[in-house]
Amino acid sequence: MQEIRRASYSGTREGLFHYITFLAALGLVALVLGIFFLVTMQAAPAWRAFGFSFLTTSIWDPMHNEFGAVPALVGTVLTAILALVVATPLSVGTAIFLSEMLPQRLRRPLSFMVELLAAVPSVVYGLWGLFVLAPWLRTGVGQFLTDHLGFLPIFAGPSLGIGVLTSSLVLAIMVLPTITAISGEVIRGVPTGLREAMYALGATRWEVITRVILPTSKPGIVGALLLGLGRAIGEAIAVTMVIGNANLLPRSLFAPAQTMASLIVNEFPEAFDLHLSALLLLAALLFLITLAINIIAAWFVHRPSPDATATDKESVWARLLPKGGG
Repeated sequence: MQEIRRASYSGTREGLFHYITFLAALGLVALVLGIFFLVTMQAAPAWRAFGFSFLTTSIWDPMHNEFGAVPALVGTVLTAILALVVATPLSVGTAIFLSEMLPQRLRRPLSFMVELLAAVPSVVYGLWGLFVLAPWLRTGVGQFLTDHLGFLPIFAGPSLGIGVLTSSLVLAIMVLPTITAISGEVIRGVPTGLREAMYALGATRWEVITRVILPTSKPGIVGALLLGLGRAIGEAIAVTMVIGNANLLPRSLFAPAQTMASLIVNEFPEAFDLHLSALLLLAALLFLITLAINIIAAWFVHRPSPDATATDKESVWARLLPKGGG
């Protein structure tokens, strides 16, 4: 009888725990949907007033209630892509080094140091970019590029220190720990049998990495890059401090610009009526973009690689042989 009561009590606790966790997950989904619903409701007046022209015009004039998001859209995409271009080789290379080359006793402390970058507040990155990186670019690298490569449009104009290039470099450092951590987890998830089989067939470490580890973990690495892209697109404070906040289409890497997030941060405290609705329409657009990027990234990260089960000797030997060779 006592055992029956104990089993019944255990079942009750199990059922209660199930419902509590279900309600917690449901509450999180409801919170996200509620935020999106409130933002879109407040953005509706701007959408009714401008429609698709909001996404195709460049004028942003709160005094005359004329709003176009093209400069902010271009600035957002440009800085995020440049940040990804800079961060990708650094992040993937660091993940490979930490996962495949570093001794086990050093892997954990160095991985912790890389992940610690994610804990640094955005405003600290912004201050570092403003007082350290911007002067260095203005008088050092930026001046060199202007003097020697100024004939190229992307390096034309004076090097002001703040602008697209500075904000992209700050964003690259900010997304580096995210890409590195996820890429490292994906690389460590490659089956050990693939590595051992390649080494048994006489492959070098370079061949193991380039012909087994990277191809097998490619979907997860792509997902990590997309998550980093979403992080770069949504960053506001650090970018606001170093991008220059000019509502213009950037004509070079040294030109000031602004992103959707920085535009919202700069103008939200003083906005009202249609101006406020236009900023919230930008926020809704930013929400949808980052949501789509994160969904695609999650699909890539969790998608099983078609090569992950190729552990037989014949498949490994095919990887080792040069293409077209016998």
